[in-house]
Amino acid sequence: MTQIIVLPHVELCPEGAVIEATPGTTICDALLENDIDIDHACEKSCACTTCHVVIREGYGSLDPAEEEEDDLLDKAWGLEPTSRLSCQATVKEVPLVVEIPKYTINMAKEGGGKHK
Repeated sequence: MTQIIVLPHVELCPEGAVIEATPGTTICDALLENDIDIDHACEKSCACTTCHVVIREGYGSLDPAEEEEDDLLDKAWGLEPTSRLSCQATVKEVPLVVEIPKYTINMAKEGGGKHK
């Protein structure tokens, strides 16, 4: 199991949290499995930015973002160099420190999402 430290978030986990995730699990699924109800408006299909997180430690252990994720991240609120969509970032063996931004932008609902 890999440790994920979730920094305090006013609504989702005011005290912060330390959770365990099975390598191969996405950060989003690990958060949801541990009762941290991060938004995932597109049902984890890489079509919005509501599950945006900032990786404060362990970023280098993650596989690089695909082009589709990078394109969406460009539209995320509070984008930082270590931002990822938690539905696309898969936990490895290296512990992570994750911050959930204060705000999200729902690209699927607010007109910036990918349409088929």
